[in-house]
Amino acid sequence: MSTQESPVFPKRPTDVYFFGTCLLDIFMPEAGMDAITLLEQQGIRVHFPMEQSCCGQPAYSAGHPKEAFDVAKTQLNLFPNPWPIVVPSGSCGGMMKHSWPVLFKDSVYERQAQEVASRIVEFTHFLLAIGYHPEDKGTPAKVAVHTSCAARREMNVHISGWKLVDSLANVERVVHDHESECCGFGGTFSVKHPDISGAMVSDKVCALKESEAVEIISADAGCMLNIGGKIAKDEPGMPKPKHIATFLLERTGGKA
Repeated sequence: MSTQESPVFPKRPTDVYFFGTCLLDIFMPEAGMDAITLLEQQGIRVHFPMEQSCCGQPAYSAGHPKEAFDVAKTQLNLFPNPWPIVVPSGSCGGMMKHSWPVLFKDSVYERQAQEVASRIVEFTHFLLAIGYHPEDKGTPAKVAVHTSCAARREMNVHISGWKLVDSLANVERVVHDHESECCGFGGTFSVKHPDISGAMVSDKVCALKESEAVEIISADAGCMLNIGGKIAKDEPGMPKPKHIATFLLERTGGKA
């Protein structure tokens, strides 16, 4: 298992790059803006390279390394300054931190990919690293947290998410059945194996419903789309998944 090492900053960063991810940018840009707002509230200047697109993970996980290489290499020059690169997704962060050095190995981009990968920090992990302590201004609530497979097994940042949620005075985090299991999205997996994917997300939504949580929190847009789609279709009375950046901003009074 690969894990996200605790970032060691010589001093508290004043500037960061923000890699927004395709799904967040296209399907839930408000969550990306909430993450940026939360970082700016901590006194950090956030730089968003407008040329950014995809990290290459869809092609890479589908067994197409050449296509992933071609997509990912266009991102390497977007982060010239030695600032942390904050990624609001454990799966995309895992691709950039752990898979890019493999993808670019023995190429002219190898050293550059390794240097960029060394600065990748998942969003919740970065908040903890800079000493973020959210002051809960919300009413009492019971919440469930879903962590993507990559965030849990590759980046080990499910712990970061738990710590942030648990630090909120009026929030009770409930552990739902199947919490450590995949929601069934898996990028192209859900398209290639819809029956298996559908069974997995059904189990996940059933467990979340039984938890009686009034909020469902995640930090990965793909999982949010998959779980949210199942809820919209079959359980319209359940809460829709919410990105942890939005959740934290709301609980701390930073979002109307």
